[in-house]
Amino acid sequence: MPVPDISVRDKRNLVEQLRRSQIYRDYERAFRETTGLPLTLRSLDSFDLPHRGDPKENEFCAIMAGANRSCSACLQLQKRVEEEARIEPKTLRCFAGMCDSAVPVRVGENLVAFLQTGQIFLQQPNGGQFNRAARTVLKFGADIDLQRLEEAFFHTRVVTRKQYESILRLLVIFAQHLATLSNRLMVQEESTESPAVGRARLFIAEHHAEEIALTDVARAVNMSAYYFCKSFRKATGLTFTDYLARVRVEKVKNLLLNPHKRVSEAAYEAGFQSLSQFNRVFRRVAGEAPSVYRDRLDGSARNLRNADS
Repeated sequence: MPVPDISVRDKRNLVEQLRRSQIYRDYERAFRETTGLPLTLRSLDSFDLPHRGDPKENEFCAIMAGANRSCSACLQLQKRVEEEARIEPKTLRCFAGMCDSAVPVRVGENLVAFLQTGQIFLQQPNGGQFNRAARTVLKFGADIDLQRLEEAFFHTRVVTRKQYESILRLLVIFAQHLATLSNRLMVQEESTESPAVGRARLFIAEHHAEEIALTDVARAVNMSAYYFCKSFRKATGLTFTDYLARVRVEKVKNLLLNPHKRVSEAAYEAGFQSLSQFNRVFRRVAGEAPSVYRDRLDGSARNLRNADS
């Protein structure tokens, strides 16, 4: 069955759990140290600036955030980025020519959050570009030290399009990992899972690429098929068939992060026995066709190329 609609409250709770997770905290730290860019996991309909207070926040943007009207302009840009990144990654430029990007984190058809980065130039800025930005700032009526603003402007990180495309690709891959983690959190019982169900999950994870049946898993955890079926459904909220389908679909999604991997190859590697079965199950679990999902993975590079057009 497809992932059910997630309420706004549950989405917010899920994002908080993701932020506290070790995988996110490790990735956030590594991303900042490697790229020198800010990173935010942003809830839907947030009303604050995403990188405010980030250790890698752009100084120019930090100065702008201190002025009410200029801050409002930045918030409007963030709103546009999020509205246009609901399906695939999107990169937009602010009035000063800096790029901001948002990568959607989706669980099935549910948009859960955005991974956001940016505050960079895609080419070396010049004096004319700063003068235009300064005139806009003055129109805002902001009380800003223009000399300090100019220094911050020209100290802004410059990243080539190819480098930035690779950075966004990393975020697309990480968004998929967060989606997988979200799936686990959604089906996890508040109470402690029984050791048998835990062993069953591990068995499925290790053997999902093979032809396995409910009876195989029940035997592996020393339970009758009937009792295992009831226990597994109670613990995961899913039947064995639906759980196995979801595990295989998540495997396919990870394999398709390799742009050279064909959809049919990924399907068979994940354990699907036929393409017709794969297409049917993928649509049911992910809420879209495999080809549509593949196209969305390439959206970050496509949108980046269009960012300066």
